[in-house]
Amino acid sequence: MAMYVEELDLPESAIKVLLARGIKKLFPPQELAIKRGLLRYKNLVVCSPTASGKTLIAEIGALKHILDLGGKVLYLTPLRALANEKYYAFTQYEKLGIKTALSTGDYDSDDPWLGDYDWIITTNEKADSLLRHRAKWLRYVTLIIADEIHLIRDPKRGPTLEMVLAKLRKVNSSLQILALSATIRNAKEVAEWLKAELVKTDWRPVVLKEGVYFSGEILFNDNSRIVISEPYSNPLDNLVVDCLSNKGQVLVFANTRGNTVSYARRLADKVKRFLTHEDNRYLVEKAREILSLEKNRITENLAEYMQKGVAFHHAGLSHRTRKIIEDAFREAKLKVVCATPTLAAGVNLPARRVIIASYRRYNPELGYFEPIPVLEYKQMAGRAGRPQYDKYGEAILIARTADEMDYLLENYIHAKPERISSQMASERILRTHILASIASDFASNKHELQQILRFTFYAHQFAVEDLVEIVDDSIRYLHRDNLVSIRNGEIKATPLGRRISQLYIDIETATTIIKGLKRREKATPFAYLHLIALTPDIPKLHIRRRELEKYEKILGLRAGELFVEEPMGEEEYRVFLSSIKTAKLLEDWINEVSDDQIIISYDVGPGDIYAITQTAEWLVYSASELAKELGLYSHVANLLELRQRVKYGVKSELLEIIKIKGIGRVRARILYENGYRSLEDLSRASVSDLSRLPLIGPRLAKSIKEYLEGLREEVSTVIEREIRIEDYF
Repeated sequence: MAMYVEELDLPESAIKVLLARGIKKLFPPQELAIKRGLLRYKNLVVCSPTASGKTLIAEIGALKHILDLGGKVLYLTPLRALANEKYYAFTQYEKLGIKTALSTGDYDSDDPWLGDYDWIITTNEKADSLLRHRAKWLRYVTLIIADEIHLIRDPKRGPTLEMVLAKLRKVNSSLQILALSATIRNAKEVAEWLKAELVKTDWRPVVLKEGVYFSGEILFNDNSRIVISEPYSNPLDNLVVDCLSNKGQVLVFANTRGNTVSYARRLADKVKRFLTHEDNRYLVEKAREILSLEKNRITENLAEYMQKGVAFHHAGLSHRTRKIIEDAFREAKLKVVCATPTLAAGVNLPARRVIIASYRRYNPELGYFEPIPVLEYKQMAGRAGRPQYDKYGEAILIARTADEMDYLLENYIHAKPERISSQMASERILRTHILASIASDFASNKHELQQILRFTFYAHQFAVEDLVEIVDDSIRYLHRDNLVSIRNGEIKATPLGRRISQLYIDIETATTIIKGLKRREKATPFAYLHLIALTPDIPKLHIRRRELEKYEKILGLRAGELFVEEPMGEEEYRVFLSSIKTAKLLEDWINEVSDDQIIISYDVGPGDIYAITQTAEWLVYSASELAKELGLYSHVANLLELRQRVKYGVKSELLEIIKIKGIGRVRARILYENGYRSLEDLSRASVSDLSRLPLIGPRLAKSIKEYLEGLREEVSTVIEREIRIEDYF
C-alpha cells in the first residue's frame, strides 16, 4: 500500500510545502527509505535509478533534522554545477525559515558565516578544506548527505570524499549519513562500511529500455525490436530524426569535445524542421542572450546551431552558457543536446532517447582508444526517460558490425557496473591527507592516524594495516621536507606544513613553488606563471606535434627568465613544454589578448580559460603566502599584483578601475584609453560623459557613479572614526 506525504513524521508546515509542490504520494524508493529509518536518524545508502526520487529522500531527511532536531545539514556534491543546481532547488524551503547557503570557493577560510545557516551545499573538496581549517560550526552538523557516493572509485577525487566522511564520522559518532547513487554494484559493502541500512531498488518512474542499433534496427534488452527508417547515410542522424518524429528529445553523448560540435553541426539542419514558431522565437532569444554574455567563435557557432534546435555542451563552455542550454532543453524548446559524458555525472537533464555515439574513449597515458567502464555507460543510459513526459526512455549504443552488436549486448546492455573500490592506496594522495590530518589536529601520532584511516572505505574493503608502509613512507617524506616534526613519537605540523595544508594545494605543488622562489629574489610575470604551470594542481595544455617547434622557440627565447631549467628526459621535456604553453596562455590573458584570440591560439573554450585562470589565481596567491611564511619577501609584492592581474585579465595600469562592478577588462580598457585612468578621473566625469563611450551606456555610467559615491562615503566614515579616536586620546 502506497505511503502518502501526510503520513510523514514531519512538521505540518513542511508537509504543506511538499503538498503545494504537487507531491502527495511517495515513490517506492522513498517509501522504502522511510521504512528503513530515514526519519529515525538511521544511516542509509540509497542506490536507486536516476529520476527515482533520491533528492526528495535527502530533502525529507534534511527537513526532519532542521525543523525537529534544530540541527545543520551538510550536502556534499562532486561538482560545482551539481552544487549550484541543488542550492537553487533547496532555497524553496526558505519559506519555512530554513536558511540555505552555497559554498564552493576560497579554500583558505573556515567560512564562519556558514554558522548562521541551516542547510549548506558544498563540494567534497570545499568540505575537506573546511575540516582543515577546523570550522567551528561543523560540530553542529547532524546530517551529512553524500551525493554520487560511487565516485569514491575515482582515483583523483575519491580519496577526498573518503577522508571527509572518515573524519566527520570519527569526531561525531551520532551523525546521520545519507549516501546516494544511481549505480553501485556492491552497495551492500558500502552500506556495511557506513553502518547503514541499504535502500536498493530498480524502480524508475519511466521504464528504461537499453538497446543496440545495427543495420536499421534496434534490439532492446527485453528482446523487442524496432525498425528505424534510414533516409540518411549516418546512423546517428537516423536515430535522432526518428525520435524527434515521435515528439521526443535526444541526448547524444560524444567521446570528445570536438565530436559534440561536429555532431551538432551535422544535425542542425535536420532538426530545424521540428521546431514550432514558439520554439523558434524562444531559441533566437536564448542565442542572443549567449552572445550578449560572451561573443567568440565558439559561442557564435553555438548560437547558430541553437536557433536550429540543437546545441553542444562541454566543459569548454562557461557555466552561464551551459545553464542556458540546460534550461532550454528542460523547457523542451531545444530538441537535441550533444554532450561529453561529464553531463551524465552532473546536472539532471533527462531525454526520451539517449544515444551513446561511441563507447570508446582516448586514453592519453596509453596512447589509444579503450572501452568506457560499464558504470559510466549506465550513468549515461540513466538519463533516458523524461518523467511526466515519456512512458519509456531509450538508451542506444551504435554497432557497425554484427559481431560488435553481440559485444555491446554482452558487455554493456546485459552487464553489471563495476564494483566500486577505494583509491586510497596511493602514497602521493595519502601523504596529502596525512599532512592535513596532522596540521588540523585530527591526529598527533601514527596510532591516531590509523584510527582515522579505520573509518575509510579502504580499511573496510581491505585492512588498515595494508596502509602502514605507505603511512610510514609519507611521514618520512613530510619530515624530510620540514613539513612535520617528530619527537618521542609525537608528530606535529611545522608552520610551513600547516600553511600548505590550509592553502589546499598538493604537497608537490608547494615544494615546486618553494624551490623555485628560493632560486632568485625577483622574476618576470612569465617566470612566476611558468612556475605555477609546472605544478600538478593546474590543468595542463596538451602540446600537439605541429606545435613543438613553436614552443621550443619560445622556450629558447625565454629560458633565461625561468626559475627552473629544462629537463633532460624526453617525457619530462614534453611536460615542460606543456607548462610553457600553459604559462603563455596566462601571459596573453594578463596582457589583455582577447578571449577569441586565446580560443583560436590555444584551441580552448571560455570554460577552459576560466578554469585555468581561476586555478592560476589561487596558485599565485598560494605562492605569495608561501613566500611570506619562508621570509622570501622580495617576491610578495610582485605575486600579489600578479594575482590581481590573473584574476581580472589585465595589465597593471587597469588594476585601480577594474574592480568597479560591471567593468570587465574590455570596458576597463575603453575607459583607460579615453582618459579615465583612475577612480579620481572617473569621479570628475559626468554620467553623460561616460554614457557616450562604447559599451558603457547610461545604465552602466550611472552604476559607476553610484559605486564611486558609495566608496567616497565609506572612506569618509573611516576618516571620521579615526578623527574621533584621535580626539579621545
